Amino acid sequence: MKKYLRLAVLLALVSCGGGENRAPRDLDNACAILEERPHYYDAMRRAEGRWGVPMHVMMATIYQESKFIGNAKTPRRFALGFIPTGRQSSARGYSQALDGTWDDYRDATGNHGARRNNFDDAVDFMGWYMNRASAQLGLSSYDAENLYLAYHEGLAGFGRGSHNQKGWLLRVAADVGERSETYQNQLIACGRL
Repeated sequence: MKKYLRLAVLLALVSCGGGENRAPRDLDNACAILEERPHYYDAMRRAEGRWGVPMHVMMATIYQESKFIGNAKTPRRFALGFIPTGRQSSARGYSQALDGTWDDYRDATGNHGARRNNFDDAVDFMGWYMNRASAQLGLSSYDAENLYLAYHEGLAGFGRGSHNQKGWLLRVAADVGERSETYQNQLIACGRL
């Protein structure tokens, strides 16, 4: 009997917590993502309503930052090629938010219990940040490419044009813009927009 009870508890724990640390199966199809993870739709709609940032823009950014993996972290750094010296940055979770920026979000919104590995909190953060970028930098909330550049470089960095010296980042941002358009068209086709 104890063996079955332990198995049931183990299965319950895996089903509640394990799934969100895996990417959805078809990351190239926005409708398939929402079909597999229905709560993503509700969370993104709430963030879109609160901050005015379209769902497809947030989805494209999450794809780029974490591939929809809740416990994503930046790669480790190594000294001499084999001695671990920590991570490349403090970015983690769905949104890959840095510690300081995440703290700013929690203070500004009063959401002090927010966690980066919680999808609802991550998309609310993303909406908040992109709303600030739109307001301070004059960017359209539909401009996924430039919003991503501001997201990556920070508002001040984007304002200084730091992204213009990073060809690799400009290419990544263009990919985010294209993915946002693809996701938008898919969401329209399956009746989610």
